[in-house]
Amino acid sequence: MISIYKTLDEIGTLQSIDSIEPGCWINIVAPSDEDILLISKKTGVSLEFLRSALDEEETSRIDMEDNNLLVIVDIPFTEMEDNSLTYDSYPLAIIHTESNIITVCLKNSKILTDFIDRKVKSFFTFKRSRFILQILYRIASYYLLYLRQIDKKSAMIEQKLHKSMKNKELIRLLSLEKSLVYFSTSLKANEITLEKMLKLEILQKYPEDQDILEDVIIENKQAIEMANIYGNVLSGTMDFFASIISNNLNIVMKWLASVTIVMSIPNIVFGSFGMNVQGIPFATHYLGFWNACGVAGVLSLIAIIILRKKGLF
Repeated sequence: MISIYKTLDEIGTLQSIDSIEPGCWINIVAPSDEDILLISKKTGVSLEFLRSALDEEETSRIDMEDNNLLVIVDIPFTEMEDNSLTYDSYPLAIIHTESNIITVCLKNSKILTDFIDRKVKSFFTFKRSRFILQILYRIASYYLLYLRQIDKKSAMIEQKLHKSMKNKELIRLLSLEKSLVYFSTSLKANEITLEKMLKLEILQKYPEDQDILEDVIIENKQAIEMANIYGNVLSGTMDFFASIISNNLNIVMKWLASVTIVMSIPNIVFGSFGMNVQGIPFATHYLGFWNACGVAGVLSLIAIIILRKKGLF
């Protein structure tokens, strides 16, 4: 899907247009081969640049070709899976040409939708370098937002685990831990790209752009720190509850072993009195059965007292 937008005035009025014009923003989401070829012919951008973000495994990087600047960064996203939100990241390509800005992404992103819905102030499509920095700042902000959501979700799951140890909650915690690993990896890759952008000539023309880029780097580093802290806390929580579950299992097994010992004593007694040989005690006594039960009961009671003193019952 190809969408073309252009800021019409200094106020920042954004309008959707039908054709590519100088100073416009071309937003490409999940494009077909025909879409890629069309944009390549209209803008002169290489097919390699336009297809770079269509590979989910593409890493964050910067590339330059024929005065066209390619910036690939990993952006966060959420999706519903098994009635719960999961978090991951995927690449976004931002291409700075001599007259346009092109964004290419596999999925529709809230980050770019915020620009279309005018949720970002002082946004102009013809200020190309500033637009790139605003996108990067929005990406860092969403990372921070999603990291806070992950922290809140992990706290809620932890409260549920205090009441009942269920595999469902542990699996959800594991899913959040994986999301933090994905975020941390993507943020570190983005950090390298942002550091390289400080040396670009197009971002050194205006001091305001340099200030925004420095703010983006600070936000990105803060997100990295948050991801590391939340990851360590979540990892510790997983280990803690794994130890609790293991300890509860040991307690149950110990209790079952004690019950087995106590229950084996009556079996031994009744087995002894049930032998078909001469000289069995109480064999001819009219209360022989109850005497055998009494012996089994006394021995079982003694075993229970001994096990309780040892903390095994």
